[in-house]
Amino acid sequence: MPKQIPISEVARGFHFLLVETFENVQGAYLDKGTSLFETLAEISAAEASQPMGDCGTIAAHVAHIDYYLRVLEDRMFGRDLSYVNWDEIWGTVSAVTEAEWAAMIADLRSSYERVKSHLDDAESWGGITELSSMLGIIAHSAHHLGEIRQMTCHLEA
Repeated sequence: MPKQIPISEVARGFHFLLVETFENVQGAYLDKGTSLFETLAEISAAEASQPMGDCGTIAAHVAHIDYYLRVLEDRMFGRDLSYVNWDEIWGTVSAVTEAEWAAMIADLRSSYERVKSHLDDAESWGGITELSSMLGIIAHSAHHLGEIRQMTCHLEA
């Protein structure tokens, strides 16, 4: 008989990786000081607004990550997804003011905290939709963190 892993243990693993990706390096795959919020704290609105060829701006990546968190959260709970337009989010954000940049980061943090809190209720999850959504959130966010970190190498002072 295959070994069964309690959902609470899976949730603990997901929590560990979410914290690593967004807040604070836990030793899974990032270098110290390179989580998403640590990285964004070092980027000004002017830097976040710099176009990077076909990659958009850092601000656009942040808006996309936040959008993805909200979409996958809705997917986790079987909510209506008819509003989803992946292309639209990339075109809505380019240049941001300091106030807009701060608000974007605050919105992202709020979405992240809300998604992370769902791990506390993992015992009530129905199965594959919640698991695959949470795994998608981790992988997708880590991917965009990598893109943002690469983009910081090309920022103009």
